[in-house]
Order: sequence, then C-alpha cells, then structure tokens
Amino acid sequence: MEQEEQFKQRLESIAAVEALGGRGYAKKISRTHTSAEIIRDFDALESSGAVVFVAGRMKTARKMGKASFADLWDGDGRIQVYIKIDNLGESGYEMFKLLDLGDMVGVSGKVFKTRTGEITIIAETIQLLAKCLHPLPEKWHGLTDVEIRYRQRYVDLISNPEVKQVFETRIKIIRWIREFLQERGFIEVETPMMQALPGGASARPFKTHHNALDIDLYLRVAPELYLKRLIVGGFERVFEINRNFRNEGISTRHNPEFTMLELYQAYADFKDMMEITEAVISDAALAALGSTTLTYQGAEINLATPWKRIRWTEAFKEFAGEDIVPGMSRDELAAVCKRRGIDVDPDSNSGALMDKLFGELVEPCLVQPTFVYDYPTEISPLAMQRDDDPELTERFELFICNFEIANAFSELADPMEQMRRFEKQQALRDAGDAEAHSIDRDFVRALQFGMPPTGGLGIGIDRLIMILTDSASIRDVILFPLLRPAVAGAAATESDPSESPAE
Repeated sequence: MEQEEQFKQRLESIAAVEALGGRGYAKKISRTHTSAEIIRDFDALESSGAVVFVAGRMKTARKMGKASFADLWDGDGRIQVYIKIDNLGESGYEMFKLLDLGDMVGVSGKVFKTRTGEITIIAETIQLLAKCLHPLPEKWHGLTDVEIRYRQRYVDLISNPEVKQVFETRIKIIRWIREFLQERGFIEVETPMMQALPGGASARPFKTHHNALDIDLYLRVAPELYLKRLIVGGFERVFEINRNFRNEGISTRHNPEFTMLELYQAYADFKDMMEITEAVISDAALAALGSTTLTYQGAEINLATPWKRIRWTEAFKEFAGEDIVPGMSRDELAAVCKRRGIDVDPDSNSGALMDKLFGELVEPCLVQPTFVYDYPTEISPLAMQRDDDPELTERFELFICNFEIANAFSELADPMEQMRRFEKQQALRDAGDAEAHSIDRDFVRALQFGMPPTGGLGIGIDRLIMILTDSASIRDVILFPLLRPAVAGAAATESDPSESPAE
C-alpha cells in the first residue's frame, strides 16, 4: 500500500512540474559534458567560467531549506550538484523540490570545489527529464531481493554500481577476445541459429516450426558443424562468439541460452588448441584484472601458464581412486555409481554414466586450471581417435573452479568414420536419448569433399566471466537470464529464481 501511495504521489507531481513550465518526460536535450569529462577538465572549466549542462539520475538529495545538494549519476559515474534558491530563483527551486529520487534530471551551471574538495556544479537551471514513478530500493542486499535483481535488471543496474561494472568487464573481455583472435588471423563469421538438424553437441534442443515452409526447426545447440563446413570450403581460421540454446535445467552454472566462443583452425590439432586456450584466458585475465592471479568465491586461482595436464583415466585414479576405463559396460559403471552413492537413471547408457561419474567424483577436485585429455571415443562422437588406442580420442576439456570452461578436439575428418559414429548416436536417440546426435548427412557430404587436419575449440564465455568477476551464479553475468514466470504474491528466495537441477 505504501508503494501504491508513492506511485500515486509521483504521478500527481508531474502535473505540478508542468504547472511550473516543465514536462514529465522531456524531448531531446543538449548535454555538454558527462560527469567524467567535468572531473577530467575541471581546471579549464573553472578558469574559463564555462557553463556546463549535465544529465543523469538523481540518486541522493540532501534538502536543507533554501540550499541543497544532490548527486546525479550518468553512464560515467557521479557528479554533485549544489542547488540554491539565489541561483535558481523561486520557480526553479520549487521545481527541484518536486523532484524525487530516481528521477532523470538535467542541470546547467558553473563548476567549483567545495570546502571538502569535491567537484560540484552550481545549478543555474534544473529540469525534469523523465519521472521515476517507483521509489528506488533503499536496501538492496537481502534474501527477498535476489529474484527481483534478475527479473528487474534495470533496477539492479540503477541501484548497484558494482553490477554494472561486472557487465562492463564482460564487454571488455569479449572485445579483447575478438582482437586476440583477429590478430592471429582468425576471421569472425555467423552461422544459422535455426537449423533443420540439431548438432555439434550432446544436448536436448529447443524445437520450433516455420509456417511458410511447414517444417520443424531447432535452435542451435552449437555452431560446430557449420563452422567445419567453412573449413572444408577454404576458410582456414574461423571463429564465432555465438548464442546457443539447450533445453536443460537451470542452475547457478546453467542457463538455457548462453554464449560460447567456438573457433576452428586448419592444419592444427588439440594440442594447438591447448596453447590457444591458455593464451586467450590468461591474457583475458590480464586485460580485465591486470593479473593472472585472482580469487573466486574465496579460492585463490592462478592462471599463469602452463596449466596442469592429466589423462581422463588418470584423473579418476588421482582424484577418486577409481579405475574407470573406456569399454566398461553399463552394468560395471552402474555398480561403481551404486558403491559411491550416485543415483543412476535407469534409462542412461554407459556414456552417460561415464559423464555422471566424472562430474560427481572428479570435477569437484579440479580447482586450479586443469586440462583433462584422452576422452573415450564413446562420449566424443566428433573427435579424432588416437592412433595407438581407438577407444580414446584427441580431445580435452578445461576445468577451472570445479566446472568445465572449454572443450576441444582434433576434429574427425574421415566421412566414413563420422557416419559410423552418427549411426551409433542415432541408435541411442532412437532408444530415447534426446541428447544424442542426429545423422547430419549433409555434414558427412561436406567431409567427403575433404576437410584438412583441424583443431576445434569451444570456450564458455558466461562461465569464464563468472570466474574473472568472482560471480557465484551464471545469472549474475547474463543481463536477462531465463526465469520461471513470476507468481503474484510469491516470496522470492535465493534458491527459487527458477532453480532446477542441471541435466
């Protein structure tokens, strides 16, 4: 009821502003400076007596009779404004008194420094640019506000400058990654986000329908198969910073819509991809943080290269004391799960149990950057097999802070072997595995034209940003994460912004 009353009062104040010659929502204004420019150029502005015009959101105001102070926040930061009736006149001061915290305000005047040394504008004119009809949160950090932060990201950004800094860091890192790759001869390309067949990763896709063509389409789970078509076509180094969609659970590490970097390099293999991965992530940390040492959720992480490398089977031995090897039957793997107290889906196949065991027993131990390589062929349908052991592939995954950051292969180029792998995947799909690959015959046809030896790499951008900004949840680094529809009157809790088990 209090919020409704404040909304009503703020709405009514627009009429009072208009009675003084103002507007509730102004047209274009001619801003001369940002807050940062005034601070940077203060000496010249003060000595010249120049009048500046600034605009921003009024977040604080200290009203003291006929003289007051207010803080305006723009895209660059904060600037203090001194409002005095002698400078504004009675009408202008009445206009100021009608302003509420959260309003977008324009101020013109000269600059000076207060006795405490703070750069300030002496307001000569003041105007309302846009009325804020809802009061800003007075106290933001609290259990009941977590869901609101994600649902109303605009309020989150207004109220918490540190949130904006996270996304500014995200933008900086993505821009730096582009420059890093372009300097090394990679070209940025775009591939379809709607595909006739979902492929490139083991994941459940989102399905849609094209009315004009009367065909079902899928939102891409990965751009891999299209990017490798480009390698066949003669592009030797390509990358895409892409949006992928996977119809899976939502958690602190999973969002159904997420951002990945995928790149492919002809005449390279998975070892070359290790070198690129080390360089791009450690250099991104330097660009964003100025250091390769950081703290993530209390743990000190050292991104200085080289990073630890360990074989998939050895990782089970070192961190779990288990002998898990390629070729083990489903029953054998299920027995290990039972012994270790790990729930087993009765419909899961041996490959799914391998992944389950790795996620439960090994991943929690991988805090420092670690390359796990030599993955089983059974769970790597797009990777090239090792010459000395066809049950293993030239594939690695990178883990930092207990979760996967990157995945890379020496790409499978043999069309006959690729078709055999697709057929095995299709059999799993026919048996009910919704995450198994479909047979992409056109991709096999592309390989029949000859793909050069190729290394491929995918890096999860959202998870990388989590680590580099010390963010506990993936929702903290995605501006508008997917949430369960809000229910009127429902209480929000930290564990209930659409949280469901990750698949």
